[in-house]
Amino acid sequence: MEILNDRTDKLELQYPCSWTYKLISLEKKALQKAVHDVISEREHKLIHSKNSKAGKYISMSLDLLVHNEDDRNFIYEALKAHQNIKMVL
Repeated sequence: MEILNDRTDKLELQYPCSWTYKLISLEKKALQKAVHDVISEREHKLIHSKNSKAGKYISMSLDLLVHNEDDRNFIYEALKAHQNIKMVL
């Protein structure tokens, strides 16, 4: 699988691999619920990243093992579509 980064270099991923999604939400509990809804009991780490200056948004990093490109993309799209998540990076 090739992914282009900002410098247009190609990144080769070897699956399975650890992947991190940066998640932005209005509140921690809502974000935690969204992660549980999407990945259920799958092993993961959800780590607080930071709060916005005004305190309106919270960001957290979701680290987990992805098995292939379809798995990685499915999780991304499911997180992005969840009502409790404002943005997925």
